[in-house]
Amino acid sequence: MSKITKQQNGVLSVPDVPTIPFITGDGVGAEITPAMQAIVDAAVDMSYGGARRIEWKEVLAGERAFRATGSWLPDETMEVFKEYLIGIKGPLTTPVGGGIRSLNVALRQTLDLYVCLRPVRWFRGVVTPVKEPEKVDMYIFRENTEDIYAGIEWQQGTPEARKFLKFLTEEMGVTKVRFPETSSFGVKPVSVEGTERLVRAAIEFALSNRLPSVTLVHKGNIMKFTEGGFKLWGYALAEREFPDKTFTWPQYEKIKKEKGEDAAATALLDAEAAGKVVIKDVIADAFLQNTLLVPEEYSVIATLNLNGDYVSDQLAAMVGGIGIAPGANINYDSGYAIFEATHGTAPNIAGKNVVNPCSLLLSSVMMLEYMGWNEVGRLITAALEHAFSEGKATRDLARFMQNGQPLGTKEFGEYVMSIL
Repeated sequence: MSKITKQQNGVLSVPDVPTIPFITGDGVGAEITPAMQAIVDAAVDMSYGGARRIEWKEVLAGERAFRATGSWLPDETMEVFKEYLIGIKGPLTTPVGGGIRSLNVALRQTLDLYVCLRPVRWFRGVVTPVKEPEKVDMYIFRENTEDIYAGIEWQQGTPEARKFLKFLTEEMGVTKVRFPETSSFGVKPVSVEGTERLVRAAIEFALSNRLPSVTLVHKGNIMKFTEGGFKLWGYALAEREFPDKTFTWPQYEKIKKEKGEDAAATALLDAEAAGKVVIKDVIADAFLQNTLLVPEEYSVIATLNLNGDYVSDQLAAMVGGIGIAPGANINYDSGYAIFEATHGTAPNIAGKNVVNPCSLLLSSVMMLEYMGWNEVGRLITAALEHAFSEGKATRDLARFMQNGQPLGTKEFGEYVMSIL
């Protein structure tokens, strides 16, 4: 089995026949994963004429793992992902009760996959709730290890909650807990290092893909030291590590204060003309409004975990829904990456041959691009857009299309393969 490795210069070394671990997933995973693999295999073969192919290696997690091994996330699965660097997964059931809070979170934390990358774009033919969906073209870099994903909280009425309340009131002098005896508590850690590595990845992505801006989305007007810190540390990182490649909003404001607004505007235009990435920020609630009003003003988004959850789902809705929203969890330093369907297991439709496989399929496109197999990704993307423009899609999308022709999961996959 051939492994993808990361070289000392940071570039991935991808063999012609790489082994890719995959988790089929629970619920609808049993339908979307085979559909994704069949399309990817066909597109790879068509792109490289048999010179390259993927060797799929199944590993277990979720309900299937629990039934087979008694563990929701076997150690072997984690070891395989560590060994082979890149993998892909279907949706997983989160066990009810104690133990692992979320299998997805456990995977991300174990491999320190600090970026949740969610690209959002519109496909011609897909009906959306906005008038100009073609203006939505963004890449969301959502921090994946801190903020609410740290999972630090204590339930109301427990000894731990009472102990924490005592610490807050007696040691820290906190007096603003409105109903202290019935409150649950949570802690929101946001670090300089966590912020810097996320913003660094976002800026490097923008530079590599010649994208115009990185926007820091935050709630620093209320949470001064966590969300506000994220904004300040992000700007500082850009000015320190990318001084010749970025133009930050604090620099704009400094020029404006010293030389006037016209001089600042000229400096901004000069920076854009020179191909510099503009680093700006916006309050999270204003950003959600602006994405509806002026989505064309945003390109790469860097944000903390909770904000990123809201942002990525709203943007997905603006281009047709989570059924065509791909996602990846990446550590750009180690090279570890797991690509995934962004929706859940959908047990209500599992086994009915109606689920949309496009979230996982587009996540596989992200995986192929991450590997440098861009020709394959372009082939799959073009085939999907062709299918949608003809009204051919699974029911969730086809029912809104003017000439929609609903296809089953299997039939849609076969049609996409026929037009590669």
